[in-house]
Amino acid sequence: MSELRFSEVSIRYGSRRGGLTAVRGANLVVPSGAVVGLVGESGSGKSTLARAAIGLSPLTEGTITLGGADVRGFRRRRPIQMVFQDPYSSLDPRMTIGESIAESFPRGMSRAERRAEVARLLELVALDPQRADDLPGAMSGGQRQRIALARALGASPEAIIADEITSALDVSVQGSVLNLVRDLQRELRLTLLFISHNLSVVRYVSDYVAVMYLGRIVEVGAVEEVLSDPRHPYTQELLASAPTRNGDLLAADATAIDAEPANPHHPPPGCRFHPRCPIGPLAMPGRDVCAAVEPELPDAAHAAACHFARGDSSGSQRIVLETSSPR
Repeated sequence: MSELRFSEVSIRYGSRRGGLTAVRGANLVVPSGAVVGLVGESGSGKSTLARAAIGLSPLTEGTITLGGADVRGFRRRRPIQMVFQDPYSSLDPRMTIGESIAESFPRGMSRAERRAEVARLLELVALDPQRADDLPGAMSGGQRQRIALARALGASPEAIIADEITSALDVSVQGSVLNLVRDLQRELRLTLLFISHNLSVVRYVSDYVAVMYLGRIVEVGAVEEVLSDPRHPYTQELLASAPTRNGDLLAADATAIDAEPANPHHPPPGCRFHPRCPIGPLAMPGRDVCAAVEPELPDAAHAAACHFARGDSSGSQRIVLETSSPR
């Protein structure tokens, strides 16, 4: 497996006047053999960043590299594979399960070799190899997502991106799919970018976590450290909105201002979270810097892009996750 690196990535759609900057200046490293969870509310730019890594969203600025090689240079072989959110639209309904999985195989394999590899991959994702001749319509959502995982692994990728792969599944099925992902990652030492809006899911599968808000990465660090001691007010609000086992919400240090999220076509100046921030200028007079200067993300293992974050928030706009997986 190889390191997946996003360097100063910006992605813009449309013209300068009427366009939308979906991602701006994102720096993120997914270390080789580790899992990085990417979280944030809908519209924050998580999926756009992921789609850029596999060539589905064009880069406006910056680079994305895998093992030091620019991903835009990959042509025939795609060493980054993606598992999409909707298991019902990601598989061709006219192709058998075996045909869908074999699509990702390299050329030159005999028919017998292809069938043997399909059977191996189905067993790897805990499905009966005898189902290889079935159509996707005969499978449940959870089974289809397992097939999508098998298809991604069939390409022998160096990195995998999982984009909200359990959000469309029944709650009773989500746990088994997450267990499978975690077991496969540990067994195969996968480099995995795991996208989700569910913090409990991210805690379960990830080594590190990065938090996005309105196209910017605002906090990053080891998953247990970030979720036990969030430094950015937005991360704190995400945690405060997560229900506990008793059905209650977690207590927050402060409550966000009751305001609509900013228009992504016209983001506010300075810190993009400041119109909703419970420790920003609308709540605490004298903190006008939040509305004037966009905070940078420090060069630190646990960092937050906030002028008044807990801990030191000075430094450059680099995200450093250079350490190996703690597992």
